[in-house]
Amino acid sequence: MSDRTASDEAHDEPHGGALGTRLNWLRAAVLGANDGIVSTAGLVVGVAGATDERGTLLTAGLAGLLAGSMSMAAGEYVSVSTQRDSEKAALAVEKRELREQPEAELAELTDLLEERGLSREVAREAAEQLTERDALRAHARVELGIDPDDLTNPWHAAWASFVAFTVGALLPLLAIVLPPAGLRLAVTVVSVLAALALTGWSSARLGAAPARPAVLRNMLGGALAMAVTYGVGALLGAAGV
Repeated sequence: MSDRTASDEAHDEPHGGALGTRLNWLRAAVLGANDGIVSTAGLVVGVAGATDERGTLLTAGLAGLLAGSMSMAAGEYVSVSTQRDSEKAALAVEKRELREQPEAELAELTDLLEERGLSREVAREAAEQLTERDALRAHARVELGIDPDDLTNPWHAAWASFVAFTVGALLPLLAIVLPPAGLRLAVTVVSVLAALALTGWSSARLGAAPARPAVLRNMLGGALAMAVTYGVGALLGAAGV
């Protein structure tokens, strides 16, 4: 194997849009799991404040898991579908402008490349070469920030949100129904806080941010949600509701 081949393989890593897309998906998965943990934990802990019957806790937890995961999937599908429609519309406009005003579009691409640090002469030459190769793709990437070969997929987003929320929601659901009655609340609280610490750390790492503040925010938010819902459940249970 030549030195050049070895060097190429050593640097065979995602760059630009591919890396950004991967990080966005990972971040969405972490946040989806975090939502599943917090919302389901709040629900089952609230019910646990009113009753310790396993069947009731399981029913409430499953209902919350299914409602939350379907809601997340539907919301993500609608949101990403809107984004995809906007991307397609922008590409259609750009395609029409390239057909009707090719010289103006070439000048625009030259200006955009010059703004990125190229000299006027080099920017013009690069714009001409990119236009000859694939004018629409060049304008989509430089002007619109869109990769026409990799438009957002609403079905992928919906399934990813559904799975992430479900995985997160399973932890508090299992933690509240599997242990003995006397340990359910303690096991659930400890498990949820540990999971929130992990998702907080993961989101910070993906965003290249300090981990400590993210972990503390996550844990405090989850603890507050469980405390509030447990208090409400206990009051309703004491009132016989």
